[in-house]
Amino acid sequence: MKHGHSDTPASLNKGRLRLVFGLTSVYLVVEVIAGLFTHSLALLADAGHMLTDVAGLGLALLAITFAERPATPKHTYGYYRVEILAALTNTVVLIGVSLYILYEAYQRLAQPPEVSSKTMLIVATLGLVVNIAGVFILRAGATESLNLKGAYFEVLSDMLTSVGVIIAAVIMWTTGWYYADPLISAGIGLFILPRTWVLLREAIGVLLEGTPSDINLSTLRESMGTIPGVAGVHDLHVWTLTSGMNAMSAHVVRSDEVGHDTVLSAVQQRVTTDFNIAHVTVQVETQRCAESETHL
Repeated sequence: MKHGHSDTPASLNKGRLRLVFGLTSVYLVVEVIAGLFTHSLALLADAGHMLTDVAGLGLALLAITFAERPATPKHTYGYYRVEILAALTNTVVLIGVSLYILYEAYQRLAQPPEVSSKTMLIVATLGLVVNIAGVFILRAGATESLNLKGAYFEVLSDMLTSVGVIIAAVIMWTTGWYYADPLISAGIGLFILPRTWVLLREAIGVLLEGTPSDINLSTLRESMGTIPGVAGVHDLHVWTLTSGMNAMSAHVVRSDEVGHDTVLSAVQQRVTTDFNIAHVTVQVETQRCAESETHL
């Protein structure tokens, strides 16, 4: 059995996440002050969206902190799954925000409010700069961790919101056509929803202990079967502890002419070297033991 506590991809990118959290928090304060000072409903509404992003980023950081805690007798794998729970929470929040944007856009189409377009444009441009920086900072880590991917989508959705607000502000400033605000907001909401749904499915798949998408179970079984001394493989299971950290358990039937330790070492070496699996648990047994077992 091979175990060990190691840094997750999210943990390795914690400094980047902390930097984006700081930038986003500062901009949130600026946007709230600007919205109150100018009486701009659009800016305050966008600040509400930004608040969900700050909360999501803070939750992602908290999840990483929990995941870095060592394993205990009650939690033998540690707290890796907290990262997945954080990603799941972020997707639920994003779906809620997207649906609210669509609802608010529908309401405003009936009677679009007058907006202070110039101030809206200035503040939204500042927000775009902050969000572009956040997207570039988190982009690399988002490919390795569902937790970071959730945070990345939070910042990306805000960047798109800033772009939409800028476009709407320019249109309203130059033409006075206030329908631009709800129409562009609806487009942003529709853009966010399908991407968030993909992330939600991935997080639920991990929590349901489904086979990781980067592991082909048939290929893994065939590869283990070609190891000298392995006469059969059954009860093979592969699941994800957290993003980038997969685990496997299996029963391996050995031939009589090869020793237990030799087969065990060879299987562990093959699985950890050729496949993206960090935790390996193997039960080596003889043919007689295998025949006496009942398997589903």
